[in-house]
Amino acid sequence: MAQQFAPMPDENGYFGEYGGQVLPPELKQIMDDIDRAYEEIIRSEDFRQELALLQSDYTGRPSPIYHARRLSEHLGGAQIHLKREDLNHTGAHKINHCLGEALLARYMGKTKVLAETGAGQHGVALATACALVGIDCEIHMGQVDIEKEHPNVTKMKILGCKLVPVTRGTATLKDAVDSAFEEYLKDPQHFFYAIGSVVGPHPFPKMVRDFQSIVGREAREQFLERHGQLPDLITACVGGGSNAIGLFTAFLEDESVRIVGVEPAGLGLDTPQHAATLTLGSKGAIHGFECYNLQDDQGNPLPVYSIASGLDYPGVGPQHCYLKDIQRVDYETATDQECLDAFMTLSRMEGIIPALESAHAVAYAMRIAPAMQPDQHILVNLSGRGDKDADFVAEKLKL
Repeated sequence: MAQQFAPMPDENGYFGEYGGQVLPPELKQIMDDIDRAYEEIIRSEDFRQELALLQSDYTGRPSPIYHARRLSEHLGGAQIHLKREDLNHTGAHKINHCLGEALLARYMGKTKVLAETGAGQHGVALATACALVGIDCEIHMGQVDIEKEHPNVTKMKILGCKLVPVTRGTATLKDAVDSAFEEYLKDPQHFFYAIGSVVGPHPFPKMVRDFQSIVGREAREQFLERHGQLPDLITACVGGGSNAIGLFTAFLEDESVRIVGVEPAGLGLDTPQHAATLTLGSKGAIHGFECYNLQDDQGNPLPVYSIASGLDYPGVGPQHCYLKDIQRVDYETATDQECLDAFMTLSRMEGIIPALESAHAVAYAMRIAPAMQPDQHILVNLSGRGDKDADFVAEKLKL
């Protein structure tokens, strides 16, 4: 099995037939420059030491693994454990790659860092990292998400970033990506586009994966130390797929570990109101790379939907596409209703309010645990906390 996972990606940025650089020549050169700078900086002992110090003293790593005993007892069957990325500074896994990207932008002498955000977690984390290293930050966010994720909008403004509302199209994540990329194209020599997931042209799927892989390395070591064995099943939500690939990477060669990514089924796979890209999508190009995506007959991205703003993207990371094709990772779905049920159940049984994105993975764990044995273990990547979603959920459920 090891042969399938190394090296990934190849020198052209492909994971099997997915990824690459679907770009005009002048932009390809910019991406190649970023790749070269990245490969230089990760070999630097000074960079590695600075990042490691920030991860421990600033982010608060390692994040703990928590055994959700009451939830496990309530469901019967397997024991559910949570990798607590929600306890990181800024409240999610996004800070892991934002610190790396901000340091890389500084190393390259860039004057401004640009990004899109859906739920706002990437925006908050990037604004935080840019404030830390002293570089200007501009975040593009769909108007729908701005209204839905108001707490994160406030944080971004406090942190000093320029927030650009996007009202075109569905005014959600895909449109924010389009808007941010257009701004980036105005001066790619001096601007740095800090992509918020394992998507986009090479080298971003590789870079973001590498920065996020600390999640899985920690989790594998922590689980072995505490239980003397690996989990039977690991799971994480998948939109673009950064938190999932961060957890999955360390376990890919462990054949005893079943790996499951959970996509948003929204209002149902039999409706257009979902974002189940790997489940129902087909191969095509979007935002500078090739992947499974939800597209119309002309190859244009379809409008997508999820109750979780961070998951409503019509494409997905190219490595996830490859892992699906070779059947190393299974991709399941959870509906809005299952997500809300998991959100409330985890909150009231364990005192942990999850992000709506993460609640999709919790929902899958809740679904599968009763069919497993009490001596089996499920590890869920709890990728973010639900502060940003609390008012929205309370209003939706009339709490």
